[in-house]
Amino acid sequence: MARSPFFLLLRFSTWPAVLLFSFYLVSDGAPAQIGAGSSISLPTELRLQGADWWPRKAEAPREAYVGTATCAKCHVSKAAAQVTTAMAHASMSAVDSESLRKHPTLTFSLGPYNYELESNASKSTLFVRKEKDVRSHDLLWAFGFSHMGQTYLYEQNGDFYEAHLSFYSALQGLDITPGHERTIPKGFDDALGFRQPDTEIKRCFSCHTTASITKNEFNPAHAFTGVTCEACHGPGSDHVAAVKSGQGTGAIFNPNQLAPVDSVDFCGACHRTWQDVVGSGLTGVGVFNVRFAPYRLENSKCWQKTRSNLLTCVACHNPHQPLVHDSASYDSRCLQCHGAEQGGSKKIAIHQRACPVRTSDCVSCHMPKIEPPNLHSAFTDHWIRIIRLGKPYPN
Repeated sequence: MARSPFFLLLRFSTWPAVLLFSFYLVSDGAPAQIGAGSSISLPTELRLQGADWWPRKAEAPREAYVGTATCAKCHVSKAAAQVTTAMAHASMSAVDSESLRKHPTLTFSLGPYNYELESNASKSTLFVRKEKDVRSHDLLWAFGFSHMGQTYLYEQNGDFYEAHLSFYSALQGLDITPGHERTIPKGFDDALGFRQPDTEIKRCFSCHTTASITKNEFNPAHAFTGVTCEACHGPGSDHVAAVKSGQGTGAIFNPNQLAPVDSVDFCGACHRTWQDVVGSGLTGVGVFNVRFAPYRLENSKCWQKTRSNLLTCVACHNPHQPLVHDSASYDSRCLQCHGAEQGGSKKIAIHQRACPVRTSDCVSCHMPKIEPPNLHSAFTDHWIRIIRLGKPYPN
């Protein structure tokens, strides 16, 4: 199946040039010092070459990973909260999908093709019918959580295929998978799904699972489902051994110690760094790039003026806790700089003007929700700004 031009932009064809440009900016001809407190955003592919742990790193052996249950023996409260997050449920076996369990039969029609997604306790199967002909595939993986939706993968001849239909929570039903053409399929193969290139499927698994690539070999059957502790902190076996031997609590990566730019790039390993978006040509796709929060955030004047740890992803979002959807709960972060009268907290060196309109529910005005066409979900625009009526969406 042909992919839409928007999807083709995701293939990072311009990364080599961006990598060279980044090496020049960072090192001026010397080897780049990655992870030492960067002053500019870097492409994720460059970050992965650094010595420190980084999400999507693939060199460690599978036996170096200990699993969340081991982490939970000491980090009880954090582990218990983290497993309730959407990230912890970023992937699962299709048969374990709560959305499919609640909807054992889902249907959809596209031209002459009629779809049925049938689920029971042992498997989930996608059927496509056209007149008297029927084709089907058992779905293996579900990517995404129930808050927005799920996309499904099946395997054929050793290759992974992305199903042509996804489940959308807003619809409580099926529609075309993001990035797939919305035209009538040319045949059953197109109607069922799209074969993912090896580089793309590895990138999907490295962000939606933990330890799917070890010793640089792709083996999703041995992966932990979802984003677990070790996806962000790195393999834990050395840390566990150090604790057991009385050598302290080191030998583990702590993202909380990253400098602000590095911290945002850390999340951007899966959510797209500023350089990832610019290098892949995704600055010209309109509202679709609202999904790339680190890129949008770093275009904000607030960020460009300060690059402060008050504006990193984790300044507002606790990675060990479920995402907070109450917009007013973020006011205290904004008011650290934009205080009502004093121009911000006296403890903070970065003082900005207070909003002349109101001092509550800031993000509703300055970080509006935007719903890209056909995605059936609204995304918070992290490009913090004054929204002016009639002004075009900034790319």
